[in-house]
Amino acid sequence: MSDLYNVDKDFIKKGKATDVYLNRTEEILSEKGKNPFVVAEITAGERGVFSGLEEATHLLEGLPIDVWAMEEGTLFMEDEPVMRIEGNYLDFCRYETSLLGILCHSTAISTKAARIKKAAKNRKVLSFGTRRQHPSISGLIERSAYLGGMDGISNTAGEDMFGIEASGTMPHSLVICFGEQEKAWSAYNDVLDKDIPRIMLCDTYSDEKEEVIRAINELGSDLEAVRLDTPSSRRGDFREIVREVRWELDLRNREDVEIFISGGIDEEDILELRDIVDGFGVGTSISGVFPMDFGMDIVLVEGEYAAKKGKYSGRKQVYRWEDFDDAIMIDRETPPENAEPLLKKTISNGEIEREFSLEKAREKVLSKLNRMPLGMI
Repeated sequence: MSDLYNVDKDFIKKGKATDVYLNRTEEILSEKGKNPFVVAEITAGERGVFSGLEEATHLLEGLPIDVWAMEEGTLFMEDEPVMRIEGNYLDFCRYETSLLGILCHSTAISTKAARIKKAAKNRKVLSFGTRRQHPSISGLIERSAYLGGMDGISNTAGEDMFGIEASGTMPHSLVICFGEQEKAWSAYNDVLDKDIPRIMLCDTYSDEKEEVIRAINELGSDLEAVRLDTPSSRRGDFREIVREVRWELDLRNREDVEIFISGGIDEEDILELRDIVDGFGVGTSISGVFPMDFGMDIVLVEGEYAAKKGKYSGRKQVYRWEDFDDAIMIDRETPPENAEPLLKKTISNGEIEREFSLEKAREKVLSKLNRMPLGMI
């Protein structure tokens, strides 16, 4: 047994990270000489921000199949297929588990991040949640959160893997190791590169307002922002605490000092505090979000309609006009005028046919967030 419980990439790529009933399905079909040409679609019964396609595409690369999919960053509606696979079933059967896992997890994180960003409006939001999940997926979490609209990430895995600059302030442990707030703040200011923002944690031992005043006195003009990470059990009226801190800063002509908050932050907290807070560190509510409930269903077998009950048979395309006015149509129908087909060729007989850009996918999300009403996703 490995000392770290990571599934090897080659193990996944070979289709071994799968549910055993798919292995048994392969065995039965092979023994009986059945390997039909099928069309399978991936759908969910809820809205979301599509994410994880690049990784999913590399999973399926090299298989003798064709794949159509929505672009990453696309806002999809209920029951719309986000991906379509065509090929002989045994050529991709074993990959269903890993494929759904990639898309369900990535899309859920990106969708939650988009909701957080929408709630925050023009306030900064940073992804702080990788410590709530296994470290082997920290890169996936940060990529998905950034794609969904987060302004920054905290885990260096996201920086190393995807070039997203990691950012952060200081932990309580730094203050505790020095035994005194001023010593920790001063050491932070003395040691770290001047390009790193001087954001001081101001809630370790004392009242938040008191520690903020002490931080002003200790760092003077070097102080750029303060962070409040007070546990919910000690907050009381947190909005009033933040208002007091803002008052004391402004009273001392430090309107330039920003206030960031973290610790159990979710959409409701952001909506309540965004008018008096400059930024939020959001952790568990993003990285620990419940997975998107995608399912993969065969809708055609050897050209015959074949979907199980509760699903719609036939090869489909999703067309979109502006403002998310969509139509799901059977592919034999005449495409509507002035509408964009959302399912686009991604793999042709195992060869990848599109390029991927994290920045373009993220911009796609942000451009839509500005136009959609709160609560649309």
